[in-house]
Amino acid sequence: MAITTSGTTSFNLPFNEIAEEAYERCGIEMRSGYQLRTARRSLNLLTIEWANRGINLWTIEEGEIQLVTGQVKYPLPADTIDLLDHVIRQNQGTANQIDISITRISASTYLQIPNKLAQGRPIQIWMDRQTGLNNPTTAVLDGGITSTATTIDVSSTVPLAASGFIQIGSETISYTNIVGNQLQLCNRGQNNTTAAAHLTGVAITNQYLPSVNLWLAPDAGGSPYTLVYWRMRRVMDAGGGTNVADIPFRFLPCLVAGLSYHLAVKNPESQDRVQMLKQAYEEQWLVASQEDREKASLRLAPRQTFF
Repeated sequence: MAITTSGTTSFNLPFNEIAEEAYERCGIEMRSGYQLRTARRSLNLLTIEWANRGINLWTIEEGEIQLVTGQVKYPLPADTIDLLDHVIRQNQGTANQIDISITRISASTYLQIPNKLAQGRPIQIWMDRQTGLNNPTTAVLDGGITSTATTIDVSSTVPLAASGFIQIGSETISYTNIVGNQLQLCNRGQNNTTAAAHLTGVAITNQYLPSVNLWLAPDAGGSPYTLVYWRMRRVMDAGGGTNVADIPFRFLPCLVAGLSYHLAVKNPESQDRVQMLKQAYEEQWLVASQEDREKASLRLAPRQTFF
């Protein structure tokens, strides 16, 4: 009888089978719904650990932001971990399109800039790495606002940062500074939301969105500017028992090894296997992480610094 290959390369494991394999390595048979639930929790913690270990190539995504004259702060997607690279693009979509390098600076360097609202072509960028979470406050609108209002009166600014983002209804709004109980230099319809009118007394939510601050603030001269960036996002959650993991197939052995180690730590009957499973996990991580790297030749080029 002739033996043939399957002709497919689509092997993957749904979460319930990942959990079963991990429990088997712990010497435990998975039988209860609680075991599946605790394994899902451990898997989510495991993928967060991977984000702390370094750059995961499959979580790198390109994005762009159309810059607005005079606007300094721009929100990033809430699941952004960090930016890896960024340029300012001019004449986007034309034969004269050009990408210009922009220098990343620290929070302390940005703080020392005397006039943060000075306008021109942006040459420096600071990333504010916030959590992406929303926090309801006791503040409310102290007077209605139109969809184009750039100053907003609120009942209290005590729970608000000196500059940042708020949510009113379904709209995200950025503000540049606070004077008394008034938010000033507001930019409406941020984070892919739509600017709208809001009535007095509407609740305000504080949004801790990761964001970038640009200097110089974009000016109105020449063509519109676009910030083009590459970001590292979070690994998607484990989801329900039938979802597959948001990882490439080459990381499946590492995922199973890591989950089995995390489960063994939590189960008294597996304590004698903890060190063995930890060693197996570290070996699998080393193999996978060394493969998950750029293969291009290293090229170093001097970058101009603006003083």
